Amino acid sequence: MLGFVRALGAADAALRQAVPTPDGPAELLALTRSGAISRKGEAGGYAYAVHGAGCRLTSPDGVVIDVDFTADGTAIFDLWRLGRYARSLPSSAAPSADALRSAVEQLPGLLTEVRPGWFAVSRPSPDHR
Repeated sequence: MLGFVRALGAADAALRQAVPTPDGPAELLALTRSGAISRKGEAGGYAYAVHGAGCRLTSPDGVVIDVDFTADGTAIFDLWRLGRYARSLPSSAAPSADALRSAVEQLPGLLTEVRPGWFAVSRPSPDHR
């Protein structure tokens, strides 16, 4: 689970540098919808494929990070997306849904359930810098 959070952070940083907009990776949706970029391409060393309300990012070493975005640009993910990430790792077995749910529940300070079955990386409040 921590690996997914780290991979998401690395992809976010790379895309923010490649697509220097306030919304970072979420901006790929707006750029695709406006016709400025295609639904599939490469940015910041990551292959991307925009879908519905989200984007699948594939790192140079083949690790898949698939997220949807909320209206405010927050990346969210469900257990299916966490499983897809885990299966893309070079030396990983496919975790069960119960194992993924258990891993999520063990990180209450790091992950927030934003709606049933969907999670976001918690952001520290301004008081916790």
